[in-house]
Amino acid sequence: MQNLSAKNHRKIQTPGLWHRFCPPVGKQNDMPLTDTSRNEIANSLSILKVIAGVVLLAAVSWEIIGGDHTRFSQSYLTVQLVVCILFLCDFFVRWAAAERKGRFFGRNILFFLISIPYLNILAWSGADLPRYWAMLIGIMPLMRAFLAFYVVVQWLVDNKVRKLFFAYIFTVVVFTYISALVFYDYEILVNSRLHGFGNALWWAWMNVTTVGAEIFPVTAIGKIFCVLLPSLGMMFFPIFTTYVLQEYSHKKESDQ
Repeated sequence: MQNLSAKNHRKIQTPGLWHRFCPPVGKQNDMPLTDTSRNEIANSLSILKVIAGVVLLAAVSWEIIGGDHTRFSQSYLTVQLVVCILFLCDFFVRWAAAERKGRFFGRNILFFLISIPYLNILAWSGADLPRYWAMLIGIMPLMRAFLAFYVVVQWLVDNKVRKLFFAYIFTVVVFTYISALVFYDYEILVNSRLHGFGNALWWAWMNVTTVGAEIFPVTAIGKIFCVLLPSLGMMFFPIFTTYVLQEYSHKKESDQ
């Protein structure tokens, strides 16, 4: 009996992981989350978000490059639903762990809005949306995945200027690739100069480097990206100059 009582006592005194992060109602003030616990939650969720972002980017690439460009397949909708649910869980878990919940919700409402699986909701409602509009709606979770990728830069770089530089490099690479996907999806059926995804990727990189390409967009979306890509490329030069000047200053100080 004494051994059994001791076991029960230890069981009661050792809360599980669920009770650690989500205490019973009325006892929230007894076991507040520490900064260490919040960091553990944030790091775990960041890893899941990066994995989910990679999966979603691979799925949308397969869907656009190998799809029929008229409607999204059921397999892609399933992948997007699972990823969006994970993004929504990330939002609500971080919201529950935040000290100032109203402030957190106001600052992160955009993350919530772009994590909603709009394509799945439209499919469940029976709405037959043209691919032209469905692509614009379906790209929203991809934006959330793109923001999740930035976590990798924060892990690898600690210097502020270097972080800005590598974050911008990362933004240029990922945004250029996504632009090539969108351009290919919208233009492949109507643009006679576009013969494959390789042409679309070449078009995107030529525009982001402000060189230009011989493939001219036909659709309105293609023309919009034709303006956005050179603008993104021109923003790179002052950031690159700042990075080079800082590295040169540090090297000069170390030599002295």
